[in-house]
Amino acid sequence: MRAWRGYQKIRAELNAHLARQLAADSGLSEADYAVLVAVSESPGERIRWRDLCRVLGWGASRLSHQIHRMETRGTVERIACEDDGRGYDVVLTDIGLAAIEEAAPLHAAAVRHCFADVLTSQQLDALGDIADAITGHLAMHHSDESDRRD
Repeated sequence: MRAWRGYQKIRAELNAHLARQLAADSGLSEADYAVLVAVSESPGERIRWRDLCRVLGWGASRLSHQIHRMETRGTVERIACEDDGRGYDVVLTDIGLAAIEEAAPLHAAAVRHCFADVLTSQQLDALGDIADAITGHLAMHHSDESDRRD
């Protein structure tokens, strides 16, 4: 129970702190940042809607609302898919590229300060092994798409 409760506390407190820091540094929410990272790391800074859902682990409704907010701010565009007229791609705009280029180094520094720099290399390796074991188990035994929530 100590490990489980410790994990829950770390997850909640670290995520909340990093989200506040991200917003203060760049004006981006965690969701904005997640979308901008995924799109910016995709070939041509463009990703198919369904692939973005999969990469983020989000349902279509959540992604739709998030993309609408980001389109309003001009950071991404929704464009008809080139090879399938029924689908859409999410494309990074110049504003979105500038936002992620400004936010990423600051966010990485905050993650280093509150996470990587606090742990020894052995602790980081052990945590990486733990993460691999749990995500491997989930992928093998619990990967049903119906487990996803919006």
